[in-house]
Amino acid sequence: MKLCLRFLLGVGALLLLLPSALAHAQSQAAAGYHLVQKITVGGEGGWDYLTVDAQARRIYVARATHVMVLDEDSGQVVGDIPGTAGVHGVALVPELHKGFTSNGRDNSVTIFDLATLKVLKKVAVGQNPDAIIYDGAAQRVFTMNGASRDTTALDPKSETVVGTIALDGRPESAATDGQGHLYINLEDKSQVAVVDSRKLAVLNRWALAPGAEPTGMAMDRKHKRLFIGCANKLLVVLNSDNGRVVTTLPIGAGVDATGFDAETGLAFSSNGEGTLTVVHEDTPDKFSVVTNVNTQRGARTMTLDPKTHRVFLVSADFGPPPAPTPERPRPRPSVLPGTFALLVVGK
Repeated sequence: MKLCLRFLLGVGALLLLLPSALAHAQSQAAAGYHLVQKITVGGEGGWDYLTVDAQARRIYVARATHVMVLDEDSGQVVGDIPGTAGVHGVALVPELHKGFTSNGRDNSVTIFDLATLKVLKKVAVGQNPDAIIYDGAAQRVFTMNGASRDTTALDPKSETVVGTIALDGRPESAATDGQGHLYINLEDKSQVAVVDSRKLAVLNRWALAPGAEPTGMAMDRKHKRLFIGCANKLLVVLNSDNGRVVTTLPIGAGVDATGFDAETGLAFSSNGEGTLTVVHEDTPDKFSVVTNVNTQRGARTMTLDPKTHRVFLVSADFGPPPAPTPERPRPRPSVLPGTFALLVVGK
């Protein structure tokens, strides 16, 4: 009887250790992430968000006045969507074979065909649309309008605006839970607004302290965790059920995008200083920084392929900044021609 009891106690202890051992093994495997490849792409214009189409093996890159379309496997240019003044991002609606761009300079959305890249229509939205996202639960596309401090909802099927939601804050990135909730970073308020994507109503506003000036947002839908990159070099992990700050983790300076890989349990923060912070979700309440991958200065945005588990970023080489003007007292450094590149991070 004593021998049997000891055996059962030993098995119980082993079972208790298995989850932590598994988490440790996954965390160690994640440490293998590094810069796999740098592909010089060239082309004109600055850059903002990237969007990967894992099915079509394409990457859409916002380039200020146009959208550059790259082959995911080779990094080569396979197409271009012109006439997108001040473009910030691209949202995809695969079931309708349509893509949507947020054009910040002319307050519009360009709708294009995913197969041919042909422009189908242009729709007026709020002022200075920045991030753009598709919510499959509500079957609507949302633009985050920085200047008008609201979000515009579009019906992708009819290609018309169906509503505008006032946010009382400057929206940045957003995420959806697939169940009719839209989470939006309010950069100037250091808050997250929770929106009912079907009723087009604000449900909650949650403070992010100690995080400040949130930019990038990604989500673990299974465990209901939001990963929010903040300007004060913190990644805030937020409970999407109640707005509780679960924890914060150190990241690099200049974050503008985050990502989450549901299969590996890894969250990513792309930092403009030239690093990619990799965080492992040990449990839904415990997280650890695994590594900081050296990328390139200016690589502040990213996209993730959930099939290959590779992260894609873009940047370029910089020269001296232009002379200050009253309109631009602190201009950004100039981009050296022909140096724009796609960075591939993986194992």
